[in-house]
Amino acid sequence: MKLAILSRAPHAYSTQRLRAAAQQRGHQVKVLNTLRFAIDLAGPEPDLQFRGRPLSDYDAILPRIGNSITYFGTAVVRQFEQMDVYTPNTANGISNARDKLRANQILSRHNIALPPTAFVRNRADVRPAIERVGGAPVVIKLLEGTQGIGVILAPQVKVAEAIIETLHSTKQNVLIQKFIAESRGRDIRALVVGDRVVAAMRRVASGDEFRSNVHRGGTVEPVALTPEYEQAAVRSAQIMGLRVAGVDMLEGEDGPLVMEVNSSPGLQGIETATNLDVAGAIIDYIAAQVAFPEIDVRQRLTVSTGYGVAELLVHTNADLVGKTLGESGLWERDITVLTLHRGPQVIPNPRKGVMLESGDRLLCFGKLEEMRSMIPERRRRRAAKVRRLPKEPLPPQE
Repeated sequence: MKLAILSRAPHAYSTQRLRAAAQQRGHQVKVLNTLRFAIDLAGPEPDLQFRGRPLSDYDAILPRIGNSITYFGTAVVRQFEQMDVYTPNTANGISNARDKLRANQILSRHNIALPPTAFVRNRADVRPAIERVGGAPVVIKLLEGTQGIGVILAPQVKVAEAIIETLHSTKQNVLIQKFIAESRGRDIRALVVGDRVVAAMRRVASGDEFRSNVHRGGTVEPVALTPEYEQAAVRSAQIMGLRVAGVDMLEGEDGPLVMEVNSSPGLQGIETATNLDVAGAIIDYIAAQVAFPEIDVRQRLTVSTGYGVAELLVHTNADLVGKTLGESGLWERDITVLTLHRGPQVIPNPRKGVMLESGDRLLCFGKLEEMRSMIPERRRRRAAKVRRLPKEPLPPQE
């Protein structure tokens, strides 16, 4: 295959290892500076320019998008997607992972265990938020920090309030997160490729430092993950829309707590700790996907007038409870069930013999009007008619 690695750091360890792994497997590979692309929307089809010239054809790209160029970098990745060039990490997935608040919102929606977290902006809401996550000490995180930068441990409520007030005064948005004492300055980094963890390491903070990042002086050691930790890592990456990701987890008393999903994980620490060819596993996965790439289903399926993708919730008193999919009448209404979500369980392409239960969520494609008609009356809202402008649109000034 012909592969482009999008990176502004051609001499970085991760970039060099990925390029070497691709070359060792006989692939054509180039490292292209992300900032030298120009998005071309003038022609009949989506296109890109590189260094002022039309870009040659590529089978796949591997984005290594840094924090400082997230907006432009994801725009370039998105353009490659529109050109049907395979990428293991979509522009949407990279954007979601880069924003810690958005990532936590998405993961919590899918029952991924997270450290208790709060997000507030008003000064009066800070102390109640600290109490909601369990009180001091708390961890304060900048939304777009990386490598442990912008992560602060506040031992007391007043200290936390002062730090947050200072950061807010500089227009910074922060998360307030419970300090997981039992983790004792340790966390786990799992490197997910596709639907499996290819390598994992435990990072241990140095001395009194609570941040375990290697860039903060932490040490690393290989670790064999239990199925519970491996499943949490793989599900988190997939939920975020990433097929190559580093998933950081704390070892909580009740199991894994996902801290962060990194869309451009560094390879040096984990390859050194585990002595595994992680770069090669990434290249092998991309090569296997090029011939049969995943696509943005929602984008492709919502171009037909009157048809779209929607999620239907099976309510407790719904007629569907206790019926099989074949008995549900969905197919007769021109509705196809793509995936059935039942708690943490995901059943892709469910068969007609699957029995429906209360709380099931059905990801469907079909006639939008038919799907809307299945929403209970109390939840349906008719579109309000547009009224005429009143004679006095604005109230009289006092």
